[in-house]
Amino acid sequence: MQKSNHLNKEEFITIVSGLPRSGTSMMMRMLQAGGMDLLTDNIRTPNEDNPMGYFEIEQVKKLKDGELGWLSEAKGKAVKVISALLEHLPDQYKYKVIFMRRDINEVLASQKQMMIRRNEPVNNMNDDELGQVFMKHLVQVEQWLAEQRNFEVAYVDYKDVINNTKSNLIKLSQGLDISLDIEPMLEVPDQGLYRQRN
Repeated sequence: MQKSNHLNKEEFITIVSGLPRSGTSMMMRMLQAGGMDLLTDNIRTPNEDNPMGYFEIEQVKKLKDGELGWLSEAKGKAVKVISALLEHLPDQYKYKVIFMRRDINEVLASQKQMMIRRNEPVNNMNDDELGQVFMKHLVQVEQWLAEQRNFEVAYVDYKDVINNTKSNLIKLSQGLDISLDIEPMLEVPDQGLYRQRN
């Protein structure tokens, strides 16, 4: 974890990131419960895969196309950005990144179930091959993050934050120097929604 600079919350953007199905929506809900404002558009509505909501903003998907104007609205707030798009964030802002880690086999199982429910074709790669692709991607992203001077990063394990919520949130709050109301956040993790376990 990189050292905090004690910035006023209006001077940085909080980014919740990770692979899809790694617990990013849960973390967004937790931050909201802890008193942080979120930047979302509610275009992607709750469904069976994420019954409590996705907490996304569609414009994030256009980062790679250079559409950055919306970022000024994100200062002092939390926004969800998947790991593959982090490198497209402009260096004119300061970021505090909460990066969700989850067992790759659980991520793969969750993604597969989501595709099945949507009647979408399941990836032709087998789980071992796809898992290796994801792991290589994560190594590259984490190396890139470590080299960025305007990023502070805290890594949070999905399973551990569900099972040991309070200690993880205290560590997160202190590590990134983010003021959070921890007690309401403890009510967010739902063991019933932890459906793909390894």
